[in-house]
Amino acid sequence: MPLEIIIDGYNLIRQSHSLKRLDAQNLEQGREALLERLTAYRQVRGHPITVVFDGWGGFNLSSTRTRHEGITVVFTAQGQTADEWITARVRKVPYGAVVTSDREIGRSAERAGLVVIPSPTFERRMETALAGEMDGDTMEEEDWEEEEPAPAKRKGPSRQLSKKEKKRRAILEKL
Repeated sequence: MPLEIIIDGYNLIRQSHSLKRLDAQNLEQGREALLERLTAYRQVRGHPITVVFDGWGGFNLSSTRTRHEGITVVFTAQGQTADEWITARVRKVPYGAVVTSDREIGRSAERAGLVVIPSPTFERRMETALAGEMDGDTMEEEDWEEEEPAPAKRKGPSRQLSKKEKKRRAILEKL
């Protein structure tokens, strides 16, 4: 089963130092730069990627879906936010990850059983993969500690990871 990645487009752009500068100059430049990076990432990793942008202030009465070199690009309908579109979509994805730093979207994705990856973390993983430094090995444990607090030490015989944590780590290894 392929790992589907759903990305909150403007959230990722505005969390990225380089993309944020382009976005401030011209909204279209920021989007295009993100799509170019994601296209290169998709060629390296091969995961299906959907990027969702807010279109609620536009003139389209329905969501528009286009393809950009193998990546699905969604502009939401007038009156609909990317958050609402992603929240509805995660209920239909059996195996995947959502890239966002938005807590509300993150909670919806976790309730649906998907892994949530903060935008800066995904950008670092994407850049590492594009630089060719990543050859399928897992990240070192100390790398995870900088991103998330370490879980409390368990006492007693139950020292195995939970199913949820095993799934989360398996997905993160694939990025």
